[in-house]
Amino acid sequence: MSTITAPGSTSFLSGKSLRFIAAGILLVNGMFPALWILFTSLKTEAELTAKPITWIPYAPTVQNYVQAFSDQPLHIFLFNSFMVALLSTTLTLLVSVLAAYALARLNLAYRGLILSLIIAVSTFPLVTLLVPLFEIMRALNLLNSWTALILPYTVLSLPVCTLMLVSFFEGIPRDLENAAMIDGCTRMGALFKVVVPLCAPGVFTAGILAFVNAWDEFLLALSFNSNPSLRTLPVGIQLYQGEFAFPWPVISAALVVGIVPVAILIVIFQERVVSGLTAGGIKG
Repeated sequence: MSTITAPGSTSFLSGKSLRFIAAGILLVNGMFPALWILFTSLKTEAELTAKPITWIPYAPTVQNYVQAFSDQPLHIFLFNSFMVALLSTTLTLLVSVLAAYALARLNLAYRGLILSLIIAVSTFPLVTLLVPLFEIMRALNLLNSWTALILPYTVLSLPVCTLMLVSFFEGIPRDLENAAMIDGCTRMGALFKVVVPLCAPGVFTAGILAFVNAWDEFLLALSFNSNPSLRTLPVGIQLYQGEFAFPWPVISAALVVGIVPVAILIVIFQERVVSGLTAGGIKG
């Protein structure tokens, strides 16, 4: 026997309900790990290992944060990570802006092949590049320096940033650059005074992607720098682990400290990032 649905009524699994369910799943999937790390950083070892599990700490403590800075030079790890990420991001944006502009505006031979090669290079697993990069850095006598990380991070971020900016530059009318050059600007002047400001959302998005990639990278930072004073945050965090101990509350506190700068960066530039991600696929 069929069920008659009254006009205007909706079933539980309507399109709107499914969207809310999907949004809830994505929210839980994205927020639960971060909240769990935050709650763990506020627990004592005794509460963490107690049964039954307490989801929210009943006696929050900040001692784990104090211990995170006293057990290891966490402030040095943060400084090294920030400087390496900032310098590599700056270099990445400079090179990717020039490369993307050349691909978008100049009549380059084999332009399609160049774009295909950029896409192909971006798919290489990092572990396959570790040994060649290590040999190059050793031959250049750059190991145990910021440069040993800044240059590889720049190279690894260039393909994605360049491809993103190409789509933005192609959406800018050429008449704007021509008008600037008629008024006396050189081509480089038109690029940095007209095109780049108009593509600010794309530049910000590319910059944040490059910064986060450099901030989170572990494998190269572990392999290229053995000097304790040059360790970055991901490498420094694994030093909290002892031979027979794994202090999860202290490690979680260090992780929260490492997450905060990136979270602040995303919050500050949230609107530009969202507009950059959505506008990059629209051609004017």
